[in-house]
Amino acid sequence: MAEKFSVEEAIMKLNDEDVEVRKIAVESLEHINNDNIVDPLIVALCDENTIVKHKAAEILGQMGEIAVDKLIDKVNNSEGDEKRFASFALKGTGSKKAIEYFSNSLEDEDWGVRKIAIRSLGELKATEYIDKIAELITKEPDWGVMLAGVHSLGDMENDEAIVAIKKIRRNAKKFLTDEQDVKDFKKAANKAIKKIEKIMKNK
Repeated sequence: MAEKFSVEEAIMKLNDEDVEVRKIAVESLEHINNDNIVDPLIVALCDENTIVKHKAAEILGQMGEIAVDKLIDKVNNSEGDEKRFASFALKGTGSKKAIEYFSNSLEDEDWGVRKIAIRSLGELKATEYIDKIAELITKEPDWGVMLAGVHSLGDMENDEAIVAIKKIRRNAKKFLTDEQDVKDFKKAANKAIKKIEKIMKNK
């Protein structure tokens, strides 16, 4: 890659007409812990190039609490692809402030947003949503989101999550019609249970 830009140059060149210049610009802002770059990176989440958007989201996530409030405002006022990338950025922050947004996004019309939301609640150990996640898994039309929900429960690391996983595993044939899907789902459920049991044993 070409030599990186200074912070000031990078911010300016995020609006350059040349996508290759924008890619260098966004890369130049990685590991810069400065709240002056938050707004320009949030604008970059709307870039027409996927690489630029993804990198901007990644960097915003790495910035943690510095970017959280503005990202929450962004996701609450976005839709479509823009909301998906902003949600991905918010997930990366690992901030407890994001729990309310993710809980409200569990039934978003965009499967990508739902997947990020359900996975994030597990990573944030939002155990108060175990029952809601378990219930939504049985109604979720997207296979990827469904599995993300199982992984999320596996991240909760308590007996309540194990009980919830066992219950949906037992009823898998009620919400899955394909035999192979049932087998794959139960396999994922068993893996999640073993993960929790191993962590609890080592505590």
